[in-house]
Amino acid sequence: MSRKQLSSDSTGIGGNNPWWISIAVILGAILLASGAVISKVDPSLLANGEHITAATRVFADYTFARDLALACMLLLLLAIKARQILAGTMVLIALIQMLDMINDLVRGDFLLVPVVLVFAIVFLVGASKVFGQPVWHVDAWRERESHSPEPR
Repeated sequence: MSRKQLSSDSTGIGGNNPWWISIAVILGAILLASGAVISKVDPSLLANGEHITAATRVFADYTFARDLALACMLLLLLAIKARQILAGTMVLIALIQMLDMINDLVRGDFLLVPVVLVFAIVFLVGASKVFGQPVWHVDAWRERESHSPEPR
């Protein structure tokens, strides 16, 4: 098998991305969409069965909107092969997960911490792979090609 065939066999749904990134993005979108549905249908599940107040309902609605929008964007960006924006969105989601993890640690809710940490790490590693370099390098965030016409 030639090198070109090997490289094309390792790509996933999202074009030039390795197959595991496509799977991680799809699973991440499913998790986010699940959180959106839970926050809309039964937000008491997000509050360990506690009574839901009007204020809690408002924040559950914010969670619904945020998680559903992120899930849709992940799938759209994967489908249209928008690699750079997909990687940036993955970093954003990883940052949200890290902040959620810190919040869980402060509250003493240790059960979710390993899952959230793995989710964040997979998304950061995946974003670095898509960018072609670690996400903390400034060059990872700069556009490689400009689609605008050159100035006259």
